[in-house]
Amino acid sequence: MSGIALLRRNQDPSLNVIKRALSGNLCRCTGYSAIYDGVREA
Repeated sequence: MSGIALLRRNQDPSLNVIKRALSGNLCRCTGYSAIYDGVREA
């Protein structure tokens, strides 16, 4: 949900912007790099 909200505000966010936008989300799979890549590809 945070990724969608970010992309609605900024269609081409940098990696740092993505990290800040998703900083409040906890991923138990420790797959943050895959999540960041997914947001960038969307």
